[in-house]
Amino acid sequence: MAGFKLLRNPVWVEAQDANRHAFSFREAVPTVPAETRQMYPFIPKELCIAALSAEKQAPPPPVLIRIGGGRTAPVTIVVPPLTKLSFQNTDPFPHRLYGANLPSFGPSDTGRGANRDWTVPSAGVFEIRDEAAPSLRMWVVGDDNVAAIAFPSLKGEFQLSIGQPGEYQIQAFFSGKKVGAPVPIKVTTADIDIAKSPIVVAKKDSSGAKDKDKGDDADKGNSDTESGGADAGVTK
Repeated sequence: MAGFKLLRNPVWVEAQDANRHAFSFREAVPTVPAETRQMYPFIPKELCIAALSAEKQAPPPPVLIRIGGGRTAPVTIVVPPLTKLSFQNTDPFPHRLYGANLPSFGPSDTGRGANRDWTVPSAGVFEIRDEAAPSLRMWVVGDDNVAAIAFPSLKGEFQLSIGQPGEYQIQAFFSGKKVGAPVPIKVTTADIDIAKSPIVVAKKDSSGAKDKDKGDDADKGNSDTESGGADAGVTK
């Protein structure tokens, strides 16, 4: 996995807008290198790696989404339609989740330790927000062909378990969008190591400026699962 430090969560990008008055008065510490001060995503939650089959896949068992500390875990997830998601509030106070422009998931309180279930209705991108915490945003991508997903370590390493041999494409998703080019693989009964050709999810443009992933708009609204079987790949 390469280039993920160049990705930018849309929440951060919007916070830079002076009209939103989301100011920070902290002064940069000159002894701290600029690269260290640069924000980058926590990819074990924010970057979802999906193995996409050529054929439609059945929905997996219900998937648990944890809400706590101002974020969801995961932040982006890719699943087949009709997958049930169970949102569990791990905070000591209520959350009021809703789907942006999504009547089937209207605002409703989820108390401490409580769960709220929602089924992904179709293929598409759905944004989940929280009336009690406006900066809390997550993205659910419904894709008919999702065979397995994984979330990388901070080193960019991940492992996918794919139940059936065949040809697949490995695609990364960030803030509800595809990032980087898909990597085709052919799964047999043996482990496949694609570490020699890391997935590049972002890169600097020709001017030297960093590409910024701003995410999909909320009005464009219209998967943690593993299939048992052979290990399909490990990458860095």
